[in-house]
Amino acid sequence: MGRKLDIRIPVLVCVLLGLAVAAGVRLSGQTTSPEPRRFLAGGGAHETGVQSESSFQLPIASALLAGSEAVAPPPPTRTSFMATWKPVNGAKGYLLDVSTSSGFDNYVNGYHDLDVGDATGRVVTGLNQGTTYYYRVRAYDVRSMAGYTQTMAVATVPTTGLTIQATFDSSITGQPNAAVIEATINQAISIYESLFTDPITIPIRFRYATTLPDGTPMTDLVESLTVIYSVGSNIWFNALRADAKSSNDSVAIASLPDTTLFPTVVASSANGRALGQNTPPAMNADGTVSVGGPYDGIVTLNSATSFQFFRPTDANRFDAQRSIEQGIDSIMGILYNFSGLMPNDLFSWSAPGHRNSDVGAARYLSIDGGVTSIIYFNNNPNGSFADWASDACPQAHPYVQNAFPCMGQFSDVSATSPEGIDLDVIGYDLAQPQTGPPRLGNISTRSFVQTGDNVMIGGFIVQGTGPKRVIIRAIGPELTQFGITNALANPTLELHDGTGAVIATNDDWQTTVISGIITSSQVSDIQNSGHAPTAASESAIIANLPPGNYTAIVRGINSTTGVALVEVYDLTPAASSSLGNISTRSFVQTSDNVMIGGFIVQGTGPKRVIIRAIGPELTQFGITNPLANPTLELHDGTGAVIASNDDWQTTVIGGIITSSQVSDIQNSGHAPTAASESAIIANLSPGNYTAIVRGINSTTGVALVEVYDLN
Repeated sequence: MGRKLDIRIPVLVCVLLGLAVAAGVRLSGQTTSPEPRRFLAGGGAHETGVQSESSFQLPIASALLAGSEAVAPPPPTRTSFMATWKPVNGAKGYLLDVSTSSGFDNYVNGYHDLDVGDATGRVVTGLNQGTTYYYRVRAYDVRSMAGYTQTMAVATVPTTGLTIQATFDSSITGQPNAAVIEATINQAISIYESLFTDPITIPIRFRYATTLPDGTPMTDLVESLTVIYSVGSNIWFNALRADAKSSNDSVAIASLPDTTLFPTVVASSANGRALGQNTPPAMNADGTVSVGGPYDGIVTLNSATSFQFFRPTDANRFDAQRSIEQGIDSIMGILYNFSGLMPNDLFSWSAPGHRNSDVGAARYLSIDGGVTSIIYFNNNPNGSFADWASDACPQAHPYVQNAFPCMGQFSDVSATSPEGIDLDVIGYDLAQPQTGPPRLGNISTRSFVQTGDNVMIGGFIVQGTGPKRVIIRAIGPELTQFGITNALANPTLELHDGTGAVIATNDDWQTTVISGIITSSQVSDIQNSGHAPTAASESAIIANLPPGNYTAIVRGINSTTGVALVEVYDLTPAASSSLGNISTRSFVQTSDNVMIGGFIVQGTGPKRVIIRAIGPELTQFGITNPLANPTLELHDGTGAVIASNDDWQTTVIGGIITSSQVSDIQNSGHAPTAASESAIIANLSPGNYTAIVRGINSTTGVALVEVYDLN
């Protein structure tokens, strides 16, 4: 079985106003009604051979069934977020309100009583960066209208950088699982916005259909229509030199050819704007191109394909997010044009010193004059020549831009993937990694909050020479969107210093409690932090903390119980202080009510830590119901288990653990006091990590999860 993908590009040739005279080049005026032409510039997929088009176009009825895939809300972007809510029994549909006011005395355009059908989620688009929005829904049936749900708050990303503004075609919004498709698209968008800092907006229209916008039947996994411009190469090369920011750029611009060899460069409209050129969007919703068209391009997923919109991907389905990213790549500028030089052709080589963009010969992507091959381009005519050469399935490196993707495999664009490097050197600006020594960053723990000794207690240390600005959050209702059915409805938060004194409290983040170190309203600061809780009943405190020990205690109002999350976010990562050893004590149950601790390693090098799961040791502190035999798992940012332990004196060899750790644990100064407690020492590269504490044989009790910085 196989799939062939073909991305097609209408062409808009236009003048770069104000640049022709300076460059000494005469350019023609902008066309008013260009004739679309099509160029091969996408990717393809196959396993054992190319399937016939007639067979490929047969609809697959099971490709997307209503309710078959749960909505996993993606993170907010700079101009969008996903609203989600619980289904109401008997509801025929829901009306959605979105406002910048918690009292809903105004509404975002198009989001007042918006009928979203019977979906339980909707991506809200066209928003402002760094703004807190409030949403609510009410259910309706054929006879009556229900009351509003609890108001939820969410903030768009406050940082500046690349913005991809999504518009969802009716072919998506009319789907029974529209929320799942929209969530996957927004997840892909959030990756690009986190990777690139260019202060431009790329408007893209997304579709899920069996035809292109003009009605042409689709024969491929995904097809993109992209606006492109012809630009003088001297203008383009000078813009690349002026835009060079990363180490990749510095190397790549040294290999640019003589402009006399390539008089023009054919580039996407988005790519042009990333380099400061006057290449506006020009595509209309029907795929035609004209001055004033609102889009840089259109991405259409073939709805006759068996796509999966959540991960991990089943062995007999294609990963939808990967195909969405491939479509975005082409609109951003990873293209191939038979009749003109494209930006990534500037870095196409057949040997050191031998530039080559001939599809009939072996060629590879290189940014150092062909000395180092990053990846080979595809030269199989059944796929796209802009994509990478692909191995047989399953692939060792299932990159987004592989010409022939495999069912059951997925990947994303990253700063170090071939796609990320390509986009970097053709004109986009990769976010530069944090510098400085490795350190522990944002921390969080999720557990079941009870009463008395069984509340949740999170501890952390501020290390260094100066104050550290943090936001501490107690989250409950927000967890329902992640499948938690017994979330703590109204969590309260107390912050204690090293003496045990209460220095700040909060109950409902939109109402600041003035006391201790809190001397004025924090609502605006919380909203602008980018970490405002989504529910008004959740709690948050912003504090400037001098070096020392601190404890955050989470309880339920009026002794209520439920699953909650305590979090500490570092708002000043560049300060002379850092978050140090972290720990959380809570009551460990089973299933969703185990204890889950998360932390981030920041910086440029590995961080050596010891992670502990403590139970019996707590009896000396008055805990009468400790977890007798805690087990420990360490997961990386992909969710994979990279280490585990049950009884620290017996090392479990596997993952990143390759030899006995008993001696290292003893010498660390943090060996557990009970043999039944667990510990792992790990050298962790920068990234996100999760430690999960359970009781052996599903036992329960109070436990402590800790991460100590051994550097």
